[in-house]
Amino acid sequence: LSQEEVRSLLAHVKTPQNHAFLTTVYSCGLRLQEGLHLEVSDIDSDRMMIHVHRGKGAKDRYVPLPHATLGLLRRYWVTHRNARLLFPGLGRNGKGAKEGATPMAKSSVQGAFRSAKFEAGIRNKSVSVHTLRHSYATHLLEAGVNLRVIQRYMGHTQLETTMVYLHLTRKGQEDACQLINQVMEGL
Repeated sequence: LSQEEVRSLLAHVKTPQNHAFLTTVYSCGLRLQEGLHLEVSDIDSDRMMIHVHRGKGAKDRYVPLPHATLGLLRRYWVTHRNARLLFPGLGRNGKGAKEGATPMAKSSVQGAFRSAKFEAGIRNKSVSVHTLRHSYATHLLEAGVNLRVIQRYMGHTQLETTMVYLHLTRKGQEDACQLINQVMEGL
């Protein structure tokens, strides 16, 4: 998804918990399960990092926490005040989040994503919640973030896994052509 498509999709998410969740997944490059299991103690607002536990391959990692996402998470947290979970299940009556011991349901997040995708008019692409993670990596690459840094944020052991994003971006090729022309100017 382009940055504009991601912004449009997020703008069409109807509930605060799904909006906060999907925004966090995108802005931190998280897998669905990683986002669902985020805990309050995983947020390091002094260093502006999130400690991702239980990543793929049982690996932990730290990812940058954008200021806007921290603000969104703080505003969302005061709606439920769960001492442990950032995204607790709301319970049958929507009032069980404060004491909730389990994260919100994967199926509800996926349903919210599909609805927002439809409302945003994104119909010609086969995308899922995981696409937000791929979009994060692609957008960082397009912004000039070093591939090794993206590898670390994504939790990839092999650089080859991260290199998949190189072919997803046309902007990188356009930028390279422009830079080559600048370097070779005057020959």
